[in-house]
Amino acid sequence: MYEPILANYTARGTDWTVEVRAKGQTKTATAPDLVTARDRADELIEDMLAGDKKRTVVHTLDGDAVGFTAAYLTARLGLAEPVATIPAQARADKAPVPPPAAMA
Repeated sequence: MYEPILANYTARGTDWTVEVRAKGQTKTATAPDLVTARDRADELIEDMLAGDKKRTVVHTLDGDAVGFTAAYLTARLGLAEPVATIPAQARADKAPVPPPAAMA
């Protein structure tokens, strides 16, 4: 069975720590910001799995994948405030909105 690679990020004061776990191995690195920590995760994964071409990485912030995505996009886009909510999903009791005519 294929096992995904886990990259977990934790804020440590003004720095970030990233821990990558894959195939029974664990490596850790620190970085001054989340974007750099994400880059360091890629480097750690390459060091650990240089010959492995099939890679699925799950990035989490203190164990939360959605939290990581919101924090990373906020940092990457240079937004002042993090995304506070995720848009609501379509409700089953409402009819879906049809696509624009150009996409139909």
